[in-house]
Amino acid sequence: MALLAISVAPGGTGSTSVSEYVAKAIKVATEDGRVKVELGPMFSTLEGEFEDVWEVARKMHLALVEAGAPRIATSIKIDDRRDKESTIESKMSALNSRL
Repeated sequence: MALLAISVAPGGTGSTSVSEYVAKAIKVATEDGRVKVELGPMFSTLEGEFEDVWEVARKMHLALVEAGAPRIATSIKIDDRRDKESTIESKMSALNSRL
């Protein structure tokens, strides 16, 4: 199981508001059906098999291309843990147990 944090940010759109573009990328991820999607204010997290989260991230980036963004900055962070199952829920539970 892999976790992938992703932030897509269009540039050159003539506006400082990016939510219209981000919503298109999120819609691609949620409609794909292969990964769990957890929304956050700065990054969204995808949970699933490594190949699936990587492919959905690629599709999210390309959604901004298709929406007409002339420039896209996509930031990705991957947690690909192989020794035991790692999920969004298990990571949050481990953190909350120490707070």
